[in-house]
Amino acid sequence: MNDLKIKPNPMMVRTKILTMQAAIESIPGAMRGDCFPLKHTFVDGAYVREIFMPKGMLIVSKLHKITHPYFVMKGDVSVFTEEGIVRIKAPYYGVTKAGTKRVLYIHEDTIWVTIHVTQETDLVKIEEEIISKSYAEFDQEHMDKLFKEAFKITEETK
Repeated sequence: MNDLKIKPNPMMVRTKILTMQAAIESIPGAMRGDCFPLKHTFVDGAYVREIFMPKGMLIVSKLHKITHPYFVMKGDVSVFTEEGIVRIKAPYYGVTKAGTKRVLYIHEDTIWVTIHVTQETDLVKIEEEIISKSYAEFDQEHMDKLFKEAFKITEETK
């Protein structure tokens, strides 16, 4: 994996990612949502999600609420996030930080697997649990969580 030596400004990256997403979505026939083959596996306390992404695709991911591991099982992909641009070749594993939204260019057919800690098995409920609809929603939820942790606010203290 080759990292950029200069870390970009996170707010500028967010703007670039959203601009790229809007540009892609404006193309007639552009695919949206979960449009690539997915495999869902449930084990005690975890949801395993596998996606196949074909060569030549430019993809903008969803915005992740929760830190979780990922594995690139097959393929070659360039990834643009607030951390910069990296090129990942399988086999590889990493950690997606809460607040991550990616732009991916798929150099070779790629299989990407994520693991999410959850007791839930309903895919709609899982998405509500692990995906933010916007950066504003993520930032608000993240700040609320940090505030509660900092002041140890629990249901008992309300």
